[in-house]
Amino acid sequence: MKKVESFELDHRKVIAPYIRKCCTLEGIIGDKVSKFDLRFTQPNKESIPTGALHGLEHLLAGFLRDEIDGIIDISPMGCRTGFYLILWGDREPQEVKKALEKGLKKVLEAEEVPAANDLQCGNYRDLSLFGAKEYAKYVLEKGFNLNIYGEDNE
Repeated sequence: MKKVESFELDHRKVIAPYIRKCCTLEGIIGDKVSKFDLRFTQPNKESIPTGALHGLEHLLAGFLRDEIDGIIDISPMGCRTGFYLILWGDREPQEVKKALEKGLKKVLEAEEVPAANDLQCGNYRDLSLFGAKEYAKYVLEKGFNLNIYGEDNE
């Protein structure tokens, strides 16, 4: 079995919230894709309730695309501590941080969760606008580090 990149991370030592560039992969014709770990809560100590996480996923799916080009996907982590963001190109954490902060500020202003219906969502009853706003506020107040082990030097 091939190694899974996120399983190589010592989840006991990281300090959330943070933005971590996991890798940049190069395709057979030279195209590049970057993967980021957008960690909102402290692994094994906190987790985001499913309604709030699902609400953030719906909101950020649009708001992040407004702020940064080339998004392939933003997906919640199964552990419910954050999201994975996948983008075209060899991208830098500072660019993602700026876009994520702008997107989360838009979450705070949102009046509804997009696609909160049975036609567009497979579990539309488990969405929380209130919860999404609470976690957006939480991480914006704490601030995202680019150093996964503590304070940035920026």
